[in-house]
Amino acid sequence: MSEPPDTEDDLSFNRDFPLRPGVAEEVVPGVRRVLCDNPGPFTFTGTVSYIVGRGKVAIIDPGPDSEAHAKALLDAVRGETVTHIFVTHTHKDHSPNAVRIKAATGARVYAEGPHRAARPRFESEMHKPESGADRDFDPDVRLGDGDVVTGKGWTLEAVTTPGHTANHMVFAWRERGLLFAGDHIMGWSTSIVAPPDGSMTDYMASLEKLSMRDEHLYFAGHGPEIRDAPRFVRFLARHRRAREASILHRLAKGEADIATLVRAIYIGLDSRLSGAAGYSVLAHLEDLVARGLVLTDGDPIIEGRYRLA
Repeated sequence: MSEPPDTEDDLSFNRDFPLRPGVAEEVVPGVRRVLCDNPGPFTFTGTVSYIVGRGKVAIIDPGPDSEAHAKALLDAVRGETVTHIFVTHTHKDHSPNAVRIKAATGARVYAEGPHRAARPRFESEMHKPESGADRDFDPDVRLGDGDVVTGKGWTLEAVTTPGHTANHMVFAWRERGLLFAGDHIMGWSTSIVAPPDGSMTDYMASLEKLSMRDEHLYFAGHGPEIRDAPRFVRFLARHRRAREASILHRLAKGEADIATLVRAIYIGLDSRLSGAAGYSVLAHLEDLVARGLVLTDGDPIIEGRYRLA
């Protein structure tokens, strides 16, 4: 799930993604992708599921609760055996269809774990993430950072990348130099980080973690593949630091609430995305408060007012 489109020119996003829903496309040998028909302001053209291998295969991110998408995935692997189902994180556009694919194939489900928040919800806090959390999800196998899962002709390393959600995990096929990035890194837009489920402190640490890795090709949960991936990850980190600088610049003019900060930072924003923009700003403010650069009275919440320390 993405945050609102960016107005800055510090990143080169790629929104050219002509893949049609339900069509299995082989993008590199051993990797096919199938687009779910769930387009929207947060999902772009829809959720992308991946099929890894041939003969005995894995499916990564089987998508939302959609019979049509489950059928498209199963049609794409007709005559093959699904041995593994991997889930990057527990948003409702990524994980619910694991139930259908498991029931149809008997494959086991692998993920970091059930949905959980990055921090406890404050008593005064009201928050409903736009995408919704899949709180019914519980994998058969819980993976830790660095765990390796092997199938026929492929090996995936689990890499924990909290930030977009606390349980976000990406999967690296190191021998092939590629990585399935879920919603942590996307080529069409930046990802939303919405407290309390998400954490900007964690997200930035996860960006740094990926920037040190060797995989050069990323396949994202929405939109096209990302080439020269380590460089793109560094661009994303720079973009987030620029967003932080914009917040501090506005607060240097005086105390402000989040609505005021959103108007100052997101010029020409689609009104449907104003709530998501507010939570992205909140994520930055939580991090700035924790670092002692910004102050607020009480807990850092969406209704709060903020000032420079």
